[in-house]
Amino acid sequence: MRTRSAGIAVALSVAALCGASTARYDFKSTLAAKLAAATAAKESVIVGSDGWLFNFDELHHLSLGTFWGDAAKAVSRATSPTAADPLPAILDFRDQLKKAGIELVIVPVPAKASIYPEALDSGSTNSESARLDAADAEFIGVLKQSGVNVIDLVPPFLQFKKDHPDQLLYSKEDTHWSGYGIGIASDLVAAEVKKQDWYAGTPQAKFTTTPGAVQVTGDLVVSLTGAKPGPESVMLTAVKDAAGGPVQSSRTSPLVLLGDSHNLIYSVGEDMLAVSSGYPENVAAKLGFAADVVGVRGSGATPARVNLARRADNLAGKKMVVWTFTVREFTEGQGWRKVPVIKAAQ
Repeated sequence: MRTRSAGIAVALSVAALCGASTARYDFKSTLAAKLAAATAAKESVIVGSDGWLFNFDELHHLSLGTFWGDAAKAVSRATSPTAADPLPAILDFRDQLKKAGIELVIVPVPAKASIYPEALDSGSTNSESARLDAADAEFIGVLKQSGVNVIDLVPPFLQFKKDHPDQLLYSKEDTHWSGYGIGIASDLVAAEVKKQDWYAGTPQAKFTTTPGAVQVTGDLVVSLTGAKPGPESVMLTAVKDAAGGPVQSSRTSPLVLLGDSHNLIYSVGEDMLAVSSGYPENVAAKLGFAADVVGVRGSGATPARVNLARRADNLAGKKMVVWTFTVREFTEGQGWRKVPVIKAAQ
């Protein structure tokens, strides 16, 4: 298992080798310096400008290069070297679903600093032609070349940011997206579902949507040492069912929303900050039916699939699994084991 200090050494080495010839490499140098300072101070939160807070592990992921194939073991924090590479596990899951007639769609949620790098380093910008998250972009390309359906959120996020600079796609004080980020992701997921032949035959329900600001204290504030900022106003879209109640996860739905807490934030309350205003609810409003939500407060890689496998129903009746998780999961989580979610008949 690779330690945090070893990971910083890798990041510093990458920055030294790359130099400062491009904005992307300048950003890597900035990341390496900030990560080293945070490690020395034993901080898990890195403070940016204008109230922005950043997750250490997310920035560490951005500081790395190639994280799959032969490079995986050197950069992954997986608890076992055999689970360091995300590619075999993803392809295995895709193949299991495909044999059962189920479509897999992967939605990696971009690192906050890849969309708002100027909040961390005033000299950095991101673009589709010179992406600061170049390794993530390359891996998405590898997945697509392998026949995996992936929704790359970076281009639409960057376009939205350009068109709506005052409408933030992420919470400044939390690791998760805002209602605006959820809006884009749910639009794209709904568009994928509506392409499927089975969609037209799925029973429809009516939902009401109400946009509004919610005051939240994000998870990064909780982890921050020293002086803490006050609550932040985050724009969300609340969704209610026809009876005016919260949208409920549906075990019988043909659509599974699988993954990490991006499937739970603003949805289930308590530490997830709000209710019935998250990603699943907004997907439901755009499709006309609720999804089957399998989200975990932790790693969306292996544990999420383990939870799905524990149902022991071979995903009977399911038509699509949308797997949504933060990109830092590629290197910073527990690892990527193959999980027999769908077992062959004995």
